[in-house]
Amino acid sequence: MNAKFEKVGMKPAEILLPKAGTDMTKWAVVACDQFTSQPEYWEEVDRIAGDAPSTLRLILPESMLNDANVDQHIADINRSMEDYLARDIFQAHPDAVIYIERTQSDGAVRPGLVAAVDLEKYDYTPGSGSLIRATEGTVLERIPPRVRVRKDAPIELPHVMLLIDDPKKTCIEPIQAAAGSMEQVYDFALMMKGGHLKGWKLSSQQADALADALETLMGEDAMREKYGVTGVAPLLFAVGDGNHSLATAKTCYENLKKVTPESQWASLPARYALVEIENLHDDALKFEAIHRVVFNVDPEKLLAAFKEFYPSAREGQGVGHTIAYTWAGGSGYLNVPNPRVQLAVGTLQNFLDAYLKENGGEVDYIHGDKITDELGAKPGNIGFKLPAMGKDQLFKTVIADGVLPRKTFSMGHAEDKRYYVEGRKIK
Repeated sequence: MNAKFEKVGMKPAEILLPKAGTDMTKWAVVACDQFTSQPEYWEEVDRIAGDAPSTLRLILPESMLNDANVDQHIADINRSMEDYLARDIFQAHPDAVIYIERTQSDGAVRPGLVAAVDLEKYDYTPGSGSLIRATEGTVLERIPPRVRVRKDAPIELPHVMLLIDDPKKTCIEPIQAAAGSMEQVYDFALMMKGGHLKGWKLSSQQADALADALETLMGEDAMREKYGVTGVAPLLFAVGDGNHSLATAKTCYENLKKVTPESQWASLPARYALVEIENLHDDALKFEAIHRVVFNVDPEKLLAAFKEFYPSAREGQGVGHTIAYTWAGGSGYLNVPNPRVQLAVGTLQNFLDAYLKENGGEVDYIHGDKITDELGAKPGNIGFKLPAMGKDQLFKTVIADGVLPRKTFSMGHAEDKRYYVEGRKIK
């Protein structure tokens, strides 16, 4: 690896893209962990993709992760990957970093970079001092099923999004300004209200300048200026989306290390993972709250248990943490005036973890007020809506406290999540 990139835990990669002539709108589909409670969404994606080459055939929507036929689904995915490679539908772009512009559902344009990160520099353990860190608690039980999908796959397709804290806009924005003179590799509309996507390849000079800017961003002066700390391990990349996918890649790599001589670790394709990198300070990047819908419960019993769990809790709004709820019997607010934790999501999640362990039921994590209310209003369900977290708190909190409660924030609406486009061989 180029010494510059080795320091920052990122590098160019051999990126696979469909050859010219491919219907890119049918090729690209949204991240697999979206619309998990809306099977009709994925049915429509399947109808649109039809028999055309599509990343839908290369990923497993998480709504199918517990399907009785999941082993067959995984086998079909691996077979489709091998088929696409054998049919030579990909064009390889060696030593590539791709600059992308995503036009979101609100019309805003969100810039980013697609490159590979070094999994030796990533650790999802709370309190880790690694260069690349999780921002929320990793549910270890969620990793093994995902390992089953990845471990035999010859290709990876990323929906992981990493954030850099670059208030002076020194890394991505200079590339954005030069996009008109760069080699364009795609420009197409995304299906299912996903907006539009364009991509350009960085020159070797641009890639080197990017590495220099990232190295400055992780330096002692930058850490002191941004966070008021010195002598602490630098945090360069914080996981904004797809932490369990990145944790799965890490697990597969660690498993491979156990049967590979250490002298060969650096050359293992599985040591790296393809990601999208975005600047936390980009105006198009919005933090949205992730709501909760609890299924197969008695809502009245659950609400009563919440008030027992937090004796100071009361109905209505007020100081402290206020959480809105909707069920078949109506809607309202729960207020905890003297919360034990910093964020309302922690107040709710701590209760739900304890309640569901004792009483049963299932929770899903939902983007958007409307769908939360619609699902919550169905018999046997209850939906909870949470306030959004400020972006400026993310890196400071991870450095100071380790990780946030899981599913604390979402970067934009579900339709604006990353779509699978680029691939990379991992075997």
